[in-house]
Order: sequence, then C-alpha cells, then structure tokens
Amino acid sequence: MNTNLKANKEMRALLVLLVFVGFIFSGFSEKPKYNSAEERFTIQINEVKKVVNSSTKYNKEIAFFLDMGIESGKFRFFIYNLKSNKIIDEGLVTHGFGSEKRSTGELRFSNVSNSLCTSLGNYSVGNSYLGSYGKAYKLYGLDKTNSNAFARNIVLHKMSSIPEQEQNGSIEKSFGCPAVNERYFERLAEIIDNSDSNIIMSIYY
Repeated sequence: MNTNLKANKEMRALLVLLVFVGFIFSGFSEKPKYNSAEERFTIQINEVKKVVNSSTKYNKEIAFFLDMGIESGKFRFFIYNLKSNKIIDEGLVTHGFGSEKRSTGELRFSNVSNSLCTSLGNYSVGNSYLGSYGKAYKLYGLDKTNSNAFARNIVLHKMSSIPEQEQNGSIEKSFGCPAVNERYFERLAEIIDNSDSNIIMSIYY
C-alpha cells in the first residue's frame, strides 16, 4: 500500500476516534487548579458580590462558598460575611461519586442528569422540604454549568456519615449534592431560614 495513503487512512481513523471520545465526555468539564485556595476564594468572592448586587432578591450580607479544589477531608464549605469580608463558619462537604477520577486524583464536573457529578457554578438556595435525609434545601443553578440542578434534584442536605471535624483522607460522597455534617447543617439552616432574601452558594474548583 502507498505509504502516504496508509498514513492518511490512519490520520482519518485517529480523527474519528478523537471526535467520538469528545462526544462521550462532552457532558463533563474539568478546570485546572492554577490558583491557590486563597486566590480562588478571592476570585469567587468578587464574582458573587457582582451577582448579589445585580438583584434585590439576593442576600447581600451572607454567601456560601464551596471550594472543590480542597480535599474532602478538610473544611471547604465556608459561610462568608460579604460586608465584613470574613469567614464566619466552615465545615466539610461532599462531592459526587461521578466527580471522582481515581486514576489522577483530580475531579470532574457535569451538569448532565445521572452523571452523579457535582456541578460548578452559582446557586440560589431555595425553600426547604422533607426528603430522604430529612430537611433539605432546593438549589437553583444560575449558570450554564449548573442549569439542570433543580431537574437533577441537586439539593443541600445533611448526612449522618459525614464527620464534624477535619480528617485525613476523603469523606463520604453523594449523588452530586453538596451534603454536610448534621450539626453544620443546623447552623446553615438557621442562617437560611432567617434570611429575608435568597442566599447565593458558589461551588468552584
């Protein structure tokens, strides 16, 4: 066979494979962790301040920040005062089973139903309801990366298996929901229930 013809066929086969792989993983998004935790936090605080100032329906004093770039055994759910610019509480929070990439230790994220992945983006914390884990809060995705949150039944809830204190190693995972320790959930619930406007929750990486 002509060498050039063979090379062209191999190139076309490679392109087809790449397109197929891209189609399979098109529902997933990955973001390199170029910034330190402090830099990521500062960037998200500024972004959330823009969101809360864009509408009177959002709480302009308190916001929740979840840094998925921090390992799950360490505090990465932060309650933040946007006025005083201070963290006022912190706790552990899960990521989804589907977000775990065992081969590299990196996380991946998706807005696709049944992916069991965490979705990045800003959420508006909605009303509470009684679900399989007891009291929980509906979440409404405000970005393209989490627009299916409500349809996917991604909610803020508690799990008895999540420890209260930091630990070495990873904690329990969820089906994509941000789940927290029961005592930490009580503190969150008190803030949410006493807020006259919707609190913004930012999940970032």
